[in-house]
Amino acid sequence: MEKSLARYIWKNTRLQQLWILAIVAASMVPYFLSFDLPKQIVNGPIQGDGFEGPGARQTFMHIAYDIPLIGHVEFFQGLQLNRFQMLMALSLVFLALVVLNGLFKFYINTYKGRLGERMLRRIRFELIDRVLRFPPIHFKRVKSAEIATMIKDEVEPMGGFTGDAFVSPALLGGQAITALAFIIVQNFWLGMIAAGIVGVQAVVIPRMRKRLLDLGRQRQLTARELSGRVGEIVDGIGTIHGNDTSNLERADIASRLGRIFSIRYDLYQWKFLVKFINNFLAQVTPFLFYAIGGYLALQGRLDIGQLVAVISAYKDLPGPLKELIDWDQMRQDVQVKYQQVYEQFNVEPLIDSRIQELAVAPVGALTSALVVTNLTLSDDSGARLVDHVSVEIKPNETVAIVGPNGSGAEAFAEALGRMIWPDSGRITIDGRDLLELPESITGRRISYASADTFFFHGTLASNLLYGLKHAPMIEPVYDEREALEYKWHSAEAVKAGNPTLDLNSDWVDYKAAGANGPDDLLKAIRPVLDAVLISQDILDLALRSTVNTDVHVAVSDHVVALRTSLRDRLRDEGLDGIVVPFDFDAYNAQATVGENLLFGTMKRPLMTNRRLAAHPYFQQLFRETGLSTDLYAMGLEIAENAVELFHDLPPDHPFFQQLTFMTADDIPTYQALLQKLQSRRFEDATPEERSAIIRLSFAYIEPRHRFGLLTDELMNKIVSARKQFHEHIPADLAELIERYDAERFTPSASLMDNVLFGRIAYQQADASDRIRAIMGELFDALDLFDDVLSIGLEFDVGSGGKRLTMVQRQKLNLARALLKRSDYFIFNRPLSALDQRVQDQITRNIIEDLHEEGHRPAIIWVLSNARLAEMFDRILLFDRGGLAEAGNYPELSEKNGMFKELLS
Repeated sequence: MEKSLARYIWKNTRLQQLWILAIVAASMVPYFLSFDLPKQIVNGPIQGDGFEGPGARQTFMHIAYDIPLIGHVEFFQGLQLNRFQMLMALSLVFLALVVLNGLFKFYINTYKGRLGERMLRRIRFELIDRVLRFPPIHFKRVKSAEIATMIKDEVEPMGGFTGDAFVSPALLGGQAITALAFIIVQNFWLGMIAAGIVGVQAVVIPRMRKRLLDLGRQRQLTARELSGRVGEIVDGIGTIHGNDTSNLERADIASRLGRIFSIRYDLYQWKFLVKFINNFLAQVTPFLFYAIGGYLALQGRLDIGQLVAVISAYKDLPGPLKELIDWDQMRQDVQVKYQQVYEQFNVEPLIDSRIQELAVAPVGALTSALVVTNLTLSDDSGARLVDHVSVEIKPNETVAIVGPNGSGAEAFAEALGRMIWPDSGRITIDGRDLLELPESITGRRISYASADTFFFHGTLASNLLYGLKHAPMIEPVYDEREALEYKWHSAEAVKAGNPTLDLNSDWVDYKAAGANGPDDLLKAIRPVLDAVLISQDILDLALRSTVNTDVHVAVSDHVVALRTSLRDRLRDEGLDGIVVPFDFDAYNAQATVGENLLFGTMKRPLMTNRRLAAHPYFQQLFRETGLSTDLYAMGLEIAENAVELFHDLPPDHPFFQQLTFMTADDIPTYQALLQKLQSRRFEDATPEERSAIIRLSFAYIEPRHRFGLLTDELMNKIVSARKQFHEHIPADLAELIERYDAERFTPSASLMDNVLFGRIAYQQADASDRIRAIMGELFDALDLFDDVLSIGLEFDVGSGGKRLTMVQRQKLNLARALLKRSDYFIFNRPLSALDQRVQDQITRNIIEDLHEEGHRPAIIWVLSNARLAEMFDRILLFDRGGLAEAGNYPELSEKNGMFKELLS
């Protein structure tokens, strides 16, 4: 990196800087003339110099020059004008100079803005590119939030300064010299004309600035999103290198920077358009003074001295000297920020950029052995992890690595996966150092998975397929408008030093996963999901998800058949009472009071419980049916019972998990509310207090909470109110509430609710598990399992995959590695969060699945259970950083060594 910001700016923008400096020099000519012309107007037609006699005329626009070696050359003879005509002509020339100077300022400022945004885009991309090339050990020394903040915030002023770095001193200096030579400032303000122009400015400019406020919000939002994405890259750098997806990240970042560039460039254009119009309106006043005031002076109704005073007072000096001082302060501030960025990102040694070059073509299989020669590894503190280990692993061999914690087994696997770099020694394939191999080879032909997982914010499917997104495989189809927009963005990306990789392309390498395209990808995915025992988890996620009926047509079309099949299956197995179906004419005891009253689902987020409760129609219904007082009384009973039973319990007590209407933090609030409402009368409570009490009754389920509050009379009243609610429901509510219908699919309800069309009985033990098992079998029977699985794969995993459990994250991480169908699989205790029985089952599944149908990749597995080593061709036993024993299972199990001790 360049140590000086000025050199960095000049190196990357010198041609643009020279061009804009030439424009600045050219702008000084009309700027000079705009100060000289008022003198000609006042001294000429206004005061009468040269028009002394009656009918006197002067030549206007006579253009002639004496050229050396040629002589006198006349380009235009000019026009003969009288005094009044000359006044109008010179006034119009002044107006033209005002417009021209405004256009020069508009162009210079817009060009500076574009130049600064390009430089900001360039430096941000270069910094992120360096992050992608940091050595692995460096990430243990930095905080991701600090890196993200520096890239987002601390380089921000550098973009604005880029356009001003050379232009501002030239422009401001030129203006200062010109202005000081020709302008005399007088403090005098006069005239209704000026007041009228100011009035127009006060109306027009604020309206135009609304667009600036909107663009400013967009800029803030996109910058915030960029910061979050950068933090993900830093936290997931090992996943990126291990899957050869650095170019995918480059495309994503370039796309985001392109969006920010577009917003900010639009902001600059609009900002300086507003400024141009504002300046233009301000400068129209002198034109009117010259034309109208001069005419009045000719008529003898205005004193010449007054006119000159007004014009001089209105022509204010822009203050270039003050702006030059501000520029110098900004220059120093930006240089300090740049120096901090330089110190943070000037890291050595960086990963060679050639290692991460884009490779679209398929990569050949690794057919040579993995040779480890005299390998030595240390941690960040210098403690020795692995000490002079040499071993050879053949392409088709399965190797179990065992050893106690801290034995060096985990560090050895990390070195094979390029997660840490050797202190000494080498790891080679076919004589080539593993660290010198392109990531297009190691990220595709070598898969690494450990207990440490990271997932990017997105769907479960996008994270599962992340290891297949090495390069754009299928270009998107654009219409004419989109193609032009993409061409413009690509051109801007090149000018800013960004790659032109298209994030909208299909990056998934389907053939690497054993599929021909997106249509049969799920068939390649499902065996992997079954092997790591995550299919049921994904099915559960699908059942809890809403279904996009435009995408998953088969599921929505078969939902009625699924309901019928489920009812038949439950009846055949004698489980009729396990599900209580919805019936419009009956109260469902297993559903909440609110669900019984609504008998449908709300289209969130357009409609929520709070908005529904505040709707006038809903409030009127409550008053007319008397449910307000009934549910208020019911809510008071619930509050009293809950406070009495749970007020002495700690907040983390498991009993609170049974409360759906109140949390542990709500207990003190309702305790105080009950003391205040001692009269228990509905009329004595405020609307907010009534709402807080009634809200408790909405979540009440008699079989679950068992407070004995639901009488037959109240249930019949709720059913009656339900019918009245749907019978007269207004159009605005009808669009946002979907009523349950046994003969159709309900898009706003979950898949589970759609299939059940009822509620599971709380009295039945393990009812939910039994229902899920039956549903899985029904999906298979109707050939819908893959469709339902695809719904689960659309589940948003959240930031870092935190919406998944640790067990699910480790399973998904292992599935992602398996899906690449690599030649070498390195598993570094990848399932530590699972119990030993499940770990053993998944290990056996993977070994059997990877070695079927003639495909036999090398598997290197750091085992938590030494007994599973029986499944492997060879065993490497580590102890205290060294290779203590090596051999096959029969040899080591019979030998009185460390391995036998681990088995016992």
